[in-house]
Amino acid sequence: MRRFIAEFEEQSFTQIIFPHAKSDWVEYLDEAQTNFINIINAVIQYQKCLVICDNVQSVKKHFNESKNLYFVEYETNDSWARDCSVLCVEDNSEIQLMDFVFTGWGGKFEAKKDNAMSKAIAVKYSKCMQSHDFILEGGGVESNGEGIILTTSECVLNKNRNNTLGNEQITQKIKDTLGASEVLYLHHGYLAGDDTDSHIDTLARFIDAKTIMYVKCDDIHDEHYEELKRMQAELQALSKSHNFELIALPMTDPVFFEEERIPATYANFLFVNGAVLVPTYNVSQDEQALDIFRKSLPHLDVIGVDCSVLIRQHGSLHCVTMNFAKGVEIL
Repeated sequence: MRRFIAEFEEQSFTQIIFPHAKSDWVEYLDEAQTNFINIINAVIQYQKCLVICDNVQSVKKHFNESKNLYFVEYETNDSWARDCSVLCVEDNSEIQLMDFVFTGWGGKFEAKKDNAMSKAIAVKYSKCMQSHDFILEGGGVESNGEGIILTTSECVLNKNRNNTLGNEQITQKIKDTLGASEVLYLHHGYLAGDDTDSHIDTLARFIDAKTIMYVKCDDIHDEHYEELKRMQAELQALSKSHNFELIALPMTDPVFFEEERIPATYANFLFVNGAVLVPTYNVSQDEQALDIFRKSLPHLDVIGVDCSVLIRQHGSLHCVTMNFAKGVEIL
């Protein structure tokens, strides 16, 4: 049996790309690096972390010695590890690393170095890598670990991705490569300031095989209200047809940077072994969101991580990390 391993399953390590001066973080690099340091220090309390950086010696200076901390040198275009890293698929009890094409979310940004990253650092992984001539980003697909992939049509079926393939061909390619029995599409829902064409990891996520957390907007004056209401209706229909439980996460108060609304979302949380790291944004809904996670995942530590700097570049906690399943070792 072939399946896309779920993120809530046991992991081996988290992969992170450290921000550097040749990336878009340059205007507030110190703040960005502090944010990444905080994330990495939170992760290594629970499991290993592989940090990809342009200069290992300079980045190491930010950290205390830890048996859970590993480094590899490679210069990337940017720091969105979720979308340019490999995905972990299990096939007859053997883990395979799936390397897809990354084009900077449909050619919006330069991404050649990011696209080449996994091949360049493959020697750090204990499992074999398979390369696929198919554009797919990790933030665009969500697995329940039992053959169901949740995604959005706005992203995966967008003509700025695999424009030589029809919708049915794209769906079949996802099924074939990730071992999915079903690909469930949401056709509504977005966040202002999001560059990804509505990645699923900004909107709705599995916390176990039968439970989906999703962003809900109750403010009728918010620009997201109608679209997120329609998304909720889609999820409720899926709940009835697939026996899913739904847990609503609050929409944050509007957050702006340089007069642009930026995509603050609690759906961009990160699982590690024994904990869930939840992005916070210094808004009134932070504590409400953390309480929802505590009640929904009582067996895990719930750790809030301030990600107000990350969203200046239109992503958050989940976007800058990638989980590797148990059985994949760092060499």
